[in-house]
Amino acid sequence: MNEDQAVRTGRLGVLLVYLESDPENLALISDAAEAALDEGDADTAAALLARYAAVAPLPEAQTNLAGLAALRLGQYDVAGAFFERLLANGADDSALRFNLAWAWAMKKDLKGALSLLDDDVARALPQAAMLKVQILHQHGAFDEAAALAREYIEVHPDYAPLMAAVSVLALDVGDEALAARCAAKAGDHPDALSTLGTLALGEERATEALAIFERALDGNARAPRAWVGLGLAKLLSGQADTAAADIDRGAALFEDHLGSWIAAGWAHFVNRDLAASRERFETALRIDPNFAESHGSLAVLDLLEGNAESARQRSDVALRLDRQCYSAALAKSLLAAGAGDEVGAQRIYALAVNTPVDESGRTIAQALAKLGMA
Repeated sequence: MNEDQAVRTGRLGVLLVYLESDPENLALISDAAEAALDEGDADTAAALLARYAAVAPLPEAQTNLAGLAALRLGQYDVAGAFFERLLANGADDSALRFNLAWAWAMKKDLKGALSLLDDDVARALPQAAMLKVQILHQHGAFDEAAALAREYIEVHPDYAPLMAAVSVLALDVGDEALAARCAAKAGDHPDALSTLGTLALGEERATEALAIFERALDGNARAPRAWVGLGLAKLLSGQADTAAADIDRGAALFEDHLGSWIAAGWAHFVNRDLAASRERFETALRIDPNFAESHGSLAVLDLLEGNAESARQRSDVALRLDRQCYSAALAKSLLAAGAGDEVGAQRIYALAVNTPVDESGRTIAQALAKLGMA
């Protein structure tokens, strides 16, 4: 607890002074642990409750406090064990179920977490509604998540984290109106700002998007969507030299978000770092061998290396997986132009980077980069 290293003030300070003269007073220990949690000092709370447990078994209220302290310290296995003990002993309410669900979710046991978040819990606690929507979203149950989200934002209309979570989900189900509405109600929540930045990016307002994503990162420097969005905004505004590092960071935080790895690969491609580009595309391929853009993007790189046959095979695979695959279409167009046979690597690169895809003049590489927000 290191009481001697700083002067304690307030209720916790007073209780710690009392404990110096009566160190095994369980009521004092419990009160001090509660005060420590109230003051945001989870380390001290955990240490005090460990002192309590050394004297006597933790009662229900103190077990719950110990679980909360462990949650705040990121000790999810420890927290889960405390909350599971409470459930096993007959305690059962919405707050306990949510706390255990949160601990399991942080351990990546999403199925276990979801089993605790029934509709009653989600309607009782806005944070439980948020977690349930996020888990369903992460599981790919988009329709179910969207249906429940539309209900829960009516039940909990003033809970900014829920609104932010629903704004992200709404983007992924293509409901931009819902995304904008929920993001606007979520204030400066980093996820909501990332949604607003994404909407600005989709409308080619790259400068505005840059500013929004920077605000999001000020609020949460580990927000993967904000890092990817920042890099994409830079890419679309001609700042390719720093875009790749930002998208890389977002992709690494996401871990298995395919579009982010493809976007990172194309950002490196634009910077002529083809080895890094191939590494990102191959990462996406390892995550999901059935993602068309991985095959199509690698086909373009194969062409640059003069391997037209591999490029043809990869682009065929990509188009079988997705007839609208942008990178496969690019590879096919380059093959049709004789790339890999009669056209040198420099010419192929120039074509790949500069080929416009629509009336706005946006290039194929830039359009592919926007997969990072898909």
